[in-house]
Amino acid sequence: MSKMKMADGSTILRRNRPGTKVKDFCRWPDEAFEEMDSTLAVQQYIQQLIRKDPANIDLILKMPDAQDEGVWKYEHLRQFCMELNGLAVRLQGECQPETCNQMTATEQWIFLCAAHKTPKECPAIDYTRHTLDGAACLLNSNKYFPSRVSIKESSVAKLGSVCRRVYRIFSHAYYHHRTIFDEFENETYLCRRFTHFVTKYNLMSKDNLIVPILEDENVPGESEA
Repeated sequence: MSKMKMADGSTILRRNRPGTKVKDFCRWPDEAFEEMDSTLAVQQYIQQLIRKDPANIDLILKMPDAQDEGVWKYEHLRQFCMELNGLAVRLQGECQPETCNQMTATEQWIFLCAAHKTPKECPAIDYTRHTLDGAACLLNSNKYFPSRVSIKESSVAKLGSVCRRVYRIFSHAYYHHRTIFDEFENETYLCRRFTHFVTKYNLMSKDNLIVPILEDENVPGESEA
């Protein structure tokens, strides 16, 4: 929870109170990043930009001046994983172990699940759950990410592997559950934002970006990760 003091001296609690209807969530005034006095300021700022206009990807990914780049990338990846849970929920009604017994994307890509002692094949919905659980465990690890304001370079280096794994959720949904993917993407622009993000910060190889969501756009920079 954070507080926002208005010019007239009144204070606004930036919190959804118990009983608040979904349509009334986060109905408080925007706050300038420089005025966010919290260790969670970067997360709050990113979420504020997404609520304002999820389609304005350039603005959402534009890092504030003097912001630590490692923290900026880390907080964006945390946000992607949180939002991807929404796609996972939609998939579970259709993506059943009986019909999707492997984590695939087209007939050329089969992914092994790294959640086991030895990576092995998993039904796609289990792979999705395991991957998001594993990402949450890593990104909330006090060992690698003890601070939300400063991150060691050795920990930042781990973000690329998380990106590669969670991207596979997008690719499976796109190639095997296209209607669900399109409905989710039209609301959130999440795959488009993710693809811009990993390209901008060289977190994934361009060859692994197999969802053709940016084929009509010129994305600045190319990744050789």
